[in-house]
Amino acid sequence: MKKSVLTRYRVMAYVTGVLLVLLTLGVIAKYLLKMDGADDFTRVVGIAHGWLYVVYLVFAFDLGSKAKWPVAKQLWVLLAGTIPTAAFFVERKISRELEGKTAEDSPAVAKA
Repeated sequence: MKKSVLTRYRVMAYVTGVLLVLLTLGVIAKYLLKMDGADDFTRVVGIAHGWLYVVYLVFAFDLGSKAKWPVAKQLWVLLAGTIPTAAFFVERKISRELEGKTAEDSPAVAKA
């Protein structure tokens, strides 16, 4: 497996994780604190998170299929983008697991 597959998954996990935390804070500000301007903030962040979550799903599915994960693990990783802060923990666990596999697949560099 190429290292770029893991890298793009990691980037999208962080992006969707940050947007989901921001969306959660926006919803709290809108409904619990009744802050002005939280309406627009929640709308913009919600739309951004929705579209980028779809990209996250594609990259996570691609990573899972190339890593040959079982279906349960694949679903666990795909759903991590819907639980605030879960994407950060799942990304770290997956990255540690797969860093050895991506290093094994890369060609050895000869020193002159």
